[in-house]
Amino acid sequence: MNIIVCIKQVPDTSEVRIDPQTNTIIREGVPSIINPFDENAIEQAVQLVEQYGGKVTVVTMGPPQAEAALREALAMGCDEAILVSDRCFAASDTLATSYVLSNTIREIGGYDLIFCGKQAFDGDTAQVPPGIAEQLGIPQVTFAIGLEVDGKKARVRRLLEDEFEVVEAKMPVLISCVKQMNDPRRPGIKAKLAAKKKEVKVWDSACINAEACYCGFDGSPTRVVRTFAPKRDIEGERFEGEPADCAVAVVERLIGQKII
Repeated sequence: MNIIVCIKQVPDTSEVRIDPQTNTIIREGVPSIINPFDENAIEQAVQLVEQYGGKVTVVTMGPPQAEAALREALAMGCDEAILVSDRCFAASDTLATSYVLSNTIREIGGYDLIFCGKQAFDGDTAQVPPGIAEQLGIPQVTFAIGLEVDGKKARVRRLLEDEFEVVEAKMPVLISCVKQMNDPRRPGIKAKLAAKKKEVKVWDSACINAEACYCGFDGSPTRVVRTFAPKRDIEGERFEGEPADCAVAVVERLIGQKII
């Protein structure tokens, strides 16, 4: 079974700060990590290969420093890593990103499954996985919380807002994973040292036959007019004491303000 996992390197959400003058994310000095949902995608792929055999190829589009995320994925159990990096990819929105990644996957070829995280923490759109599937012309199943495969089809349990849904799709199929799907492994020192010695292939636009007009700013119809950090106009109130007493005080306050 050959599996491809698409991941993204994102700023560590616990240390993200907003520049009050420009209202943009301050990336300098902020550590980057693998997008947390993508860790679940990696774990699911590695578990399947451990069970059925095959290989896991991890792919990311980004600047040269994104290699660190790929090496972390190798330490988690992926077999091969490809960094798709080119100046013409800069400023890509979700459409252009889907185009680049789908071209990369075509170049790899021979895949049974593609895994992605359900969405990236920095963009939060959940548009790239469906975009990849659409460009490749294959089925997609989003919000996966469980999976069974039999070699020809995948049976996926989806997490919806207030219920579960089970769907089947012929392979190859793209599946995006939610956090509850598994518990990603944490590689030890030995695995991390081994990952440092593995090759990370670097492909540019020519390697994947990508046309510049579909990449980067030129290939991105999305235009961001303004970003800003929301202001807190109402301060919270803290109740201290025994839990039962605090609960009574909260209820009395809500009743007094005619909220309940």
